[in-house]
Amino acid sequence: MIKQAIQTLRQQIKQHDYAYYVLDAPQIPDNEYDQLFSELQRLEQQHPKFITLDSPTQRVGATPLTQFASVQHRQKMLSLSNAFTADEVRDFALRLQKQLKQSVIDCVAEPKIDGLAISLRYEHGQLVQAATRGDGNAGENVTQNVRTIKSIPLSLLGDAWPQILEVRGEIFMPKKGFHALNQQRRTTGEKTFANPRNAAAGSLRQLDAKITAQRPLDFLSYGLGEVQGFTLPASYLDILQQLKAWGLPISVEARLLHGIDACLTYAQALAQRRDALPYDIDGIVYKVNDLALQNQLGFIARAPRWALAHKLPGQEQSTQVEAIHVQVGRTGVLTPVAQLKPVNIAGVMVSSATLHNANELQRKDVRVGDTVVVRRAGDVIPEIVNVVLSKRPPSGVPFVFPPCCPVCGGALAQVVDQVAIRCTAGSLCPAQRKQALAHFVSRDALDVNGLGAALIEQLVDKGMVQTVADLYTLTLEDWLSLDLVADKTAHNLLAALENSKKTTLPRLLYALGIPEIGLSTATLLSQHCADLHQLSQASAENLLTIKGIGEVTARCLLDFFQSPDNQRLIAQLHHLGIQTEKIDIKQKLAGKTFVLTGTLSQMNRQQAQAALENLGAKVSTNVSKKTDYLVAGDNAGSKLHKAQQLGIKILDETRFNQLL
Repeated sequence: MIKQAIQTLRQQIKQHDYAYYVLDAPQIPDNEYDQLFSELQRLEQQHPKFITLDSPTQRVGATPLTQFASVQHRQKMLSLSNAFTADEVRDFALRLQKQLKQSVIDCVAEPKIDGLAISLRYEHGQLVQAATRGDGNAGENVTQNVRTIKSIPLSLLGDAWPQILEVRGEIFMPKKGFHALNQQRRTTGEKTFANPRNAAAGSLRQLDAKITAQRPLDFLSYGLGEVQGFTLPASYLDILQQLKAWGLPISVEARLLHGIDACLTYAQALAQRRDALPYDIDGIVYKVNDLALQNQLGFIARAPRWALAHKLPGQEQSTQVEAIHVQVGRTGVLTPVAQLKPVNIAGVMVSSATLHNANELQRKDVRVGDTVVVRRAGDVIPEIVNVVLSKRPPSGVPFVFPPCCPVCGGALAQVVDQVAIRCTAGSLCPAQRKQALAHFVSRDALDVNGLGAALIEQLVDKGMVQTVADLYTLTLEDWLSLDLVADKTAHNLLAALENSKKTTLPRLLYALGIPEIGLSTATLLSQHCADLHQLSQASAENLLTIKGIGEVTARCLLDFFQSPDNQRLIAQLHHLGIQTEKIDIKQKLAGKTFVLTGTLSQMNRQQAQAALENLGAKVSTNVSKKTDYLVAGDNAGSKLHKAQQLGIKILDETRFNQLL
């Protein structure tokens, strides 16, 4: 009797959530909904044995995390190619017509919401995992936080679901909720968010899901990743309708359009309503509707050929140039930056704008005192579009680019085949040294927690650090001599530096700041070279045999490793104990598949995964018949239940440590 009453209440609330969030047609007043919810809470509190993970009352309450675990995407979360003008959109359409040999192609157009891409994994209709896009290959596990978002169903409607359904969509903060949140933070004296996207990102990445639950986040779905055990409809529009039937919200603005002219008309109309929309958008997305045609078109490296993001122009404002400074970056490149009278552009207070390089500064002839039109290019980087010459003051004079480095006075040189000008002093230049140190300790590099810009500036200004290797020679007394560094902070910094000594070759390569070597290129190189020494001995011919390494990248590597200063630096790092670990798959757990769930007390998820992989094991994110072991920590959830059903061997933390 009680169990049936609880199930009935859950079903009623689920249907009302569907009507509210998906159909946008609430069936009862808020106070009646609150009464249903309160009654469900009361019954569950009295009869906790009937509480299930997909109950509406279970959206909040998990133990706060210490950090987010990594999730490997089964299918890459790709980006979209961009178009900024109608002509570029027409070029996209012509390419499709030529490849498909069709004169007119039907597309579905939707707003491109300015939020965060998310992957939702449902197994047998239950939400089991949510992950951010990350680098497209792997993202962060934000399941606890996503479960607090009421527009995301914890269980799908109906009963004819795929065994596995990965839904792709966007998490965002509606404008109304954003303004209310900022007003609340002003009242309490907290720092306000710059724009809805930043607010959504900050809310989703809270380690305590209770904080996320207090933020007005919303969600719209726009596609699929992995699907198993289900025959998909033949068109993208029908997929959207199927997602809606399962209880997942889709954009009410989605339209099936016949030909590219209809797409451009849609874009123009939506752009005119941009300010009236309940959320921020930065463009329109067009997708070929027919899935068979999508498959025929295929993909390029980072984006599908059958979709395009038509970016809307960034909102522009005019303001005044108060000063022009030349900044020196990590690689010594000089960048002129205009300091502006602060102006609000698309919800962000802009006080500076890049002028990119000396040529661009000269071409636009920006002068101190000028009135300029400022645009946030791509809604991210503020830039000066043009000077309003009619408002130029008589006292305005052309800006003279410095003849030497404005920080250290070092000689300048033109970068080969580029317009950039670089300070040649290298690590002798304090500006380059600070930037290099900040890059070396950054999250994707050696990840030295707690060592921020303020401390780095002190270390360089006081002459305590000349190269990144010097960080590892600093003593407790050295750290305590810095402003605002107490005993606990100093000990934490020493521990963080010690922990950073054990790293991987891709991270170390990236940390060294070699031009053209990002994290993905460093990972590619590490697959062909066992360690830094082997890579340093590689010839140009050897490097060019690696797929994805071109002449420019090869030359940057050769130049770096042939430098006597860099050779000394690498030798110092090796002497100081920097080690790059490489997995040997020929070890005792080779061929075994593990799944980790719950919280371990003696190590975090990444450390447990690394320990298993170092012993040759494969670590998966999902339990299946192919899983050999499930490692179950505290608060293990649905994966433990599934492993028990499949008869998979389960290790608690004690037995896991014994195995290691």
